[in-house]
Amino acid sequence: MYDSFSSDYDRFVNWPGRLTLEIPFIETQLRGLKPRRDGSQKRVLDVACGTGMHVIELAKNGWLAAGVDLSAPMIEHARKNAEEAKVEVPFKTAGFGELAKSFEQDSGENGFDALLCLGNSLPHLLTPLSLVGALQDVAACLRPGGMFILQNRNFDAVLARHDRWMESQSSREGDAEWVFMRFYDFEPDGLINFNLITLSRVGTGGWNQKVDTTRLYPLLQSEMQSALEAAGFYQVTPYGGLSDIPFDATQSSNLVMTALKG
Repeated sequence: MYDSFSSDYDRFVNWPGRLTLEIPFIETQLRGLKPRRDGSQKRVLDVACGTGMHVIELAKNGWLAAGVDLSAPMIEHARKNAEEAKVEVPFKTAGFGELAKSFEQDSGENGFDALLCLGNSLPHLLTPLSLVGALQDVAACLRPGGMFILQNRNFDAVLARHDRWMESQSSREGDAEWVFMRFYDFEPDGLINFNLITLSRVGTGGWNQKVDTTRLYPLLQSEMQSALEAAGFYQVTPYGGLSDIPFDATQSSNLVMTALKG
């Protein structure tokens, strides 16, 4: 799905608005971590980084940032975005469970100070066992006391209300236009099919249509908390978004959690 969607991803996301809202929260968390023993700058890795916009913005602000994603086309776009932004950000192609191997030199005291996993990426792991394995892999890349910051959809509310449709998005470039629509199919096995419809046209021409689909495991807050603790994380704190607002299981659109490596 994300290989196919990579060319439209930056049209789909309102990056100026999103980064303005989210980067201050991330930077506040980074500044709150203990300094590195050698006094060097704190280092951040964005896991499932997509087109790399969060770490590019962090790099522009002076942080040492890197990104990794399973989708090679996404990483290709991330490198182009970094080049256009005139910042040096290393990007690698790897998925959950492959991080420690891909960043072997970044372990122990030399590990990253923080790992980000944003944009509802963890629910692509379809079993509790694969989730714990991925979180153990995340922990292996963090220095002791390092922080993991994750952002999922608030599936407590989605499942309680059986919410199928999300807000549509649109974009224009010259006389070209795109509309993105997203909806869920709730499956009998408890998983969710996530469907993304992309409509595009030039001028007043006919609309081209494309549908991409992937499966998700709708992680509840309690499940996420247990999985983090099982992977050795502590001081797990939930938020209602990438801002300092409390999580409300019935109202919040997102579940954001911060956790420290033990």
